[in-house]
Amino acid sequence: MTGRKEDQRSHGLLVVDKPRGVTSRDAVNAIQRRFPPRTRVGHTGTLDPLATGVLVICVGQATRLAEYIQDLPKTYRATIRLGATSTTDDSDGEISERTDVTPLNESVITQVLPQFVGEIEQVPPVYSAIKQDGQRAYELARTGQAVVLHPRRVRIDAIRLRQYRWPFLELEIDCGKGTYIRALARDLGQALRVGGMISELRRIRVGPFDESLAIPWSALNKPSPLVLRSSTEAVAHLPRCDVSEAEFARLQQGQSIRRAVPAGDQAIFMGNQLVAMGRSDGSRVHPVKVFGVAV
Repeated sequence: MTGRKEDQRSHGLLVVDKPRGVTSRDAVNAIQRRFPPRTRVGHTGTLDPLATGVLVICVGQATRLAEYIQDLPKTYRATIRLGATSTTDDSDGEISERTDVTPLNESVITQVLPQFVGEIEQVPPVYSAIKQDGQRAYELARTGQAVVLHPRRVRIDAIRLRQYRWPFLELEIDCGKGTYIRALARDLGQALRVGGMISELRRIRVGPFDESLAIPWSALNKPSPLVLRSSTEAVAHLPRCDVSEAEFARLQQGQSIRRAVPAGDQAIFMGNQLVAMGRSDGSRVHPVKVFGVAV
């Protein structure tokens, strides 16, 4: 393969169990300090400071795979406090308790939950990273400026009720990219006419990466080296396209190769090495990302 020689140990994935109060950026900074200077490190989707759990970090050339990990389905375990609302839709904001509501029967909740399953319209929380007029919504909200965010279509695959004791409702949620669990708590509270907000939130899975694979936060402060997971795990859900050296050379030059494969994303391998990402139109595979080193 062509490209500059790099330490293969500086390319791959790290699955971290993020603690409460730590931002996704904090996690990136902590990991970046463990690798040689100028090593690229990036997360694969913001996890709220209040939230704990699975955060997938990409290192080196693997940062170019972040978008494919962001598209993976996710599972959250959420504790929702009913009978209260918050400026941030979670317990980190200013909380307003409702004194005019009475405890709900579990049957009332189970009747309402199905309306939030499937493809739904969801307005992101005011305190979110969504941009309005070029600025993050949370930055505008913190300065008292009006924030108007439009509904977005998101996908919720399943909601399982794990436990309920008024006012706390524990749910497990399978969802797609871009779903805000804080918004789900807010909207569920509105549908139940009692108000709702997130009390605790934990992400337990991102695609094939579940909490059993996550290293504890304390491991980032230990002198032992961090062992990266293979970058191929990030694209294991995508069709595999095997190429020869001659075909790979064409991809490196920005040229497509002939392949009668279903349209869509392709993980391109030469031997057992992931060398590029491509997109098929049904008859040809076009290069999207070609890596300078095997990742």
